[in-house]
Amino acid sequence: MHQLMFVNLPVEDLGRSRSFFTEVGYTFNDDFCDGSALCLELGPNLHAMLLDRGHFASFHDSRVAEPGTVETLVCLSAPSREAVDAVVDRAVAAGGTDVRRADHGMMYGRTYADLDGHVWEVMWMDRDWTDRGATRERA
Repeated sequence: MHQLMFVNLPVEDLGRSRSFFTEVGYTFNDDFCDGSALCLELGPNLHAMLLDRGHFASFHDSRVAEPGTVETLVCLSAPSREAVDAVVDRAVAAGGTDVRRADHGMMYGRTYADLDGHVWEVMWMDRDWTDRGATRERA
C-alpha cells in the first residue's frame, strides 16, 4: 500500500516552529527544507511538512483555517508510557499547551498543541493486550 506519509500543516513562523520541534526532540530532513517549508521527521517514512501559510494555501483552492483552529489531530505512537510523558513534557516546556491525558490501562496517551495550535497526540498501547484481543477474535 503506502510507503511514505507526509502531513502538511500551515505555520506562522518557520524559524519558531523549527526551534519548537527541535526542543521537543525531533529532527528535520534539510533536503526538503527551504524558505517556505520544513520537513519534520516523525519516524521512518513519516513526515510533517511545516509550510508557511502562503505556500500551504498554494496547494489547494480552499481557505486556510485561522491559526489555532483544529483541522486535524495527528496521533503518533511511543514505545512506553514514560516516552509519551517525555515527548509531551518537552513540548510543553518548549511553549506548547498540554491538552489532555487519557489512561485506559492498556492504552495511555497525552495530547499537546504546538505553537500554531496543531494538535498532536502521543500514545502507547500494550501490544500484549492487543495481540491477545486479536487472537480471541480469530477463535
